[in-house]
Amino acid sequence: MATPQSIIKAINEPYSLTSDDVQAFRENGYIHLAGVLPDDVLEYYEPIISKITQEHDPAAGVALEDKDLYGKAFIQLGNLWQHDAQVTELVFCKRLARLASELIGTAGVRLYHDQSLYKEPSGGITPWHVDQQYWPMDSSKSVTAWIPLQSTPLEMGPLCFGRGSHLKYIARDVKISDESERIIAQAIKKEKIIEIQEPYALGDVSFHSGWTLHRAGGNATEQPRKVHTVIYMDEQMCLKARRSQNQENDRISWCGDTADGGVIDGPLTPILYQAD
Repeated sequence: MATPQSIIKAINEPYSLTSDDVQAFRENGYIHLAGVLPDDVLEYYEPIISKITQEHDPAAGVALEDKDLYGKAFIQLGNLWQHDAQVTELVFCKRLARLASELIGTAGVRLYHDQSLYKEPSGGITPWHVDQQYWPMDSSKSVTAWIPLQSTPLEMGPLCFGRGSHLKYIARDVKISDESERIIAQAIKKEKIIEIQEPYALGDVSFHSGWTLHRAGGNATEQPRKVHTVIYMDEQMCLKARRSQNQENDRISWCGDTADGGVIDGPLTPILYQAD
């Protein structure tokens, strides 16, 4: 069944950012925007994304109590856009990609990848971490759109950001773990970084820099916390020499045959938006 044209129109129309919004993002390392996606858009795509996540859950059949820290934090599935043409519509939409480009100040953005992050009922915390320590990118011009597929109260485990932490060099080589939770929590206290955690109404979307410290609480509700994310990068982002096995794994997964120092422009990283 074809997606209604009203949905297609809604996800491709511009969302107006103010200069204050852009300044706040660049100073704080994140921004939480209200009403980015209309309710009917999320009500349309949520069942599709949920079905794909359930069908391709890499840990299907494993009880929550038998999972490790990472597994208890969330069910994670990458590149949903390759599974379904309608998910591709959302991942490739101009509204979100334009916001990403304007926030990080580039002429255009490419897709790095999308993923679902479903925190099960009674699911555990997502430890403090930074995303870009996994990514072999040669600049900081990356940003993640965090898109809850339901309203997300505090007890469901929305993101918590370390305000301004993208400007500090904290735990940039520490993978998400008990260790990252401990090290970053200590650094946040020592550096007097303010922690910001807010509930999300349906339709709210946040964007955070690849170097912004963030975590999420556990899901204390009886419903899953359903989130879809899209990671964008500068259209001119180049592949850098890897500092870790995690970065090498990402090179293999997302960067194709890009040579070191070359623009990451393979079939998995298309340009999603370019300014006129």
